[in-house]
Amino acid sequence: MENTLIIERPFSAAPSDAGDPFRLLIEGVRDYAIFMLDPAGIVLTWNSGAEHIIGFNASEAIGMNHTFYYPPEDIADGKPQRELEQAAASGRFDEEGWRVRKGGDRFWSNGVLTALYGDAGKVRGFAKVTRDLTERRHLETQLHQSQKMEAFGQLAGGVAHDFNNLLTIISGYSELLLGMLHSSDPKRESVKAISEAGERAAWLTRQLLSFSRRTVLETKVLDLNEVVRESQKLLRRMIGEDIFITAVLDPNIDRVRADPGQMGQVLMNLAVNARDAMPQGGKITLETSNVELDEAYAAKHADCKPGRYVRLAVSDDGCGMSAEVQAHVFEPFFTTKGPGQGTGLGLATVYGIVKQSGGTVNVYSELEFGTTIKIFLPSVETPAAATENDQLAPRVMGGYESILVVEDEDAVRAIAVLALQTQGYTVLQADSGRKALRIAEKYPVEIDMLMTDVVMPGMSGRELAAAILERSPSLKLLYVSGYTDDAIVRHGILQEEVAFLQKPYTPLSLARKVREVLDKPGPIAGVS
Repeated sequence: MENTLIIERPFSAAPSDAGDPFRLLIEGVRDYAIFMLDPAGIVLTWNSGAEHIIGFNASEAIGMNHTFYYPPEDIADGKPQRELEQAAASGRFDEEGWRVRKGGDRFWSNGVLTALYGDAGKVRGFAKVTRDLTERRHLETQLHQSQKMEAFGQLAGGVAHDFNNLLTIISGYSELLLGMLHSSDPKRESVKAISEAGERAAWLTRQLLSFSRRTVLETKVLDLNEVVRESQKLLRRMIGEDIFITAVLDPNIDRVRADPGQMGQVLMNLAVNARDAMPQGGKITLETSNVELDEAYAAKHADCKPGRYVRLAVSDDGCGMSAEVQAHVFEPFFTTKGPGQGTGLGLATVYGIVKQSGGTVNVYSELEFGTTIKIFLPSVETPAAATENDQLAPRVMGGYESILVVEDEDAVRAIAVLALQTQGYTVLQADSGRKALRIAEKYPVEIDMLMTDVVMPGMSGRELAAAILERSPSLKLLYVSGYTDDAIVRHGILQEEVAFLQKPYTPLSLARKVREVLDKPGPIAGVS
């Protein structure tokens, strides 16, 4: 006989036997809301779990239609009644969706509605079991977001090598041409435009790789307060006079391990974002402090581990963001700005740098009340390393040393050779590791430096360096690559003591790096 939903005498809400062990078991369960409904959906029983999860006590819930804890949009759509009808027709209905606690807060519910049949297949009522899966849904959402960001990162990293080689060629030749042309030469403007376009493309590539956590970080133990103080000087000039920047720095914060240049980029991106949210002016506050993130916090943030962290917070009193915007704020190319006003990579870059540094980042914002972005970096006990003034670029000096340049891309190799020859170096070149070995073996004196690409067909840069070092233990090494850090790690290169230059580079940056490596006392380690 076909099951039909009918209204008949409801079950008694009073227990037939207060000492019934089964009833006592149901009543004692707090992690599940378990209750019974009559055929019309009126609540007949209400256990302690229902009170714990939904918030209403038994005296409030019993006698009410079960729609009282559904959100208004579901009630208007008739969803609660359809669930009863489907459970009556098939015997069971599994549902998942938002429900409303007493007080108005929403929670994500996973429930099973089971029809209870009487004689002749008539529905006498329903049993409902509901769980609060809000935390699980939150973690799943974080996981899906992380997977989406990882997919973007893989795409960015996948094109980085070839793109960086092309940019090395564009930037290299344009810089060399500018050096050859007289200041009055009309061709300088055209070459300068090419150079500037190359710089912008290189900046976008760095932003993408920073977001994707595939840039090569030059990490050191540092005092985050020093990074903030140094950044403040630049930010005050860049942000504008109508925005007041203040810093509240805890003098006793722990040290962190990070790339100071990248952390400066993080502060700059956050400050620019804050400035754009305050077109009429306002205030930006930079804060540092030590915090202890406990198990409860980590349970709500899938990418965070419990422990001691240094917190860097950047707050503004601008226009704020809606919940919908906040859900996408760290995605690359997502922007609320108009055409030509932003790339959508600023906060995505912040996200990538922080994640690659082992930290976590979250955002809190309310429309018309401003935004606070908090960055948490793991504390380290190692003393801060001695810092140099990164703003003062070393004076480029040529030399007489011999340098073996090994690069499988002909055009990139030609740029490197020309740049080094211009500085007075004796330059040998090879397009593979095998050829480089033969050159090193036949060269009448020891070669001073090996500059080699990391990833090459046949023999990697690391293998080549190990082979030449057996013959010339005092050899200086400089590794170069357009690949991202995951590929470099696989080739055993990414170590603090290794000299490394990331493509794209310019002849000037190459000359500075080469001089730095040659002047460093002792051989450069990196192979074993």
